[in-house]
Amino acid sequence: MKILVLHGPNLNLLGTREPEIYGGLTLDRINAELADLAAELGCRLTIVQSNSEGEIIDAIQAAMGTFQGILINPAGYTHTSVAIRDALAAAGLPVVEVHLSNIHKREEFRRHSYVAPVAVGQVCGFGADSYYLGMRALVSHIGKSRA
Repeated sequence: MKILVLHGPNLNLLGTREPEIYGGLTLDRINAELADLAAELGCRLTIVQSNSEGEIIDAIQAAMGTFQGILINPAGYTHTSVAIRDALAAAGLPVVEVHLSNIHKREEFRRHSYVAPVAVGQVCGFGADSYYLGMRALVSHIGKSRA
């Protein structure tokens, strides 16, 4: 099973960017822990981080026919990008949306997600654990849909 992990804008600054909100782990550390978890779950990951909406859309489109699911933290694009939402819908793959912070407890503009309606689920508010919980849920969902 192959999973595409997408990290949106500014996540490359984790560890230094507002650690009181996003925690102290770097993106490299989260990616390493995701890779360890993927090995435990028997799947392979491709990990992409981009600050560019177009690059994220290109990665989603390229996932079709190659990956069985997408784990995405759209970051700031969560609240603004209909184009990413449409690409995810068009790809037809199971998607789990994750966020380090609880977007529903933050500023009003952060409480809306364009991705949520096309995702099988959303995990937020658990820091880096949101990624790990999301990965487990996605792999479980894919496994059940194959049975």
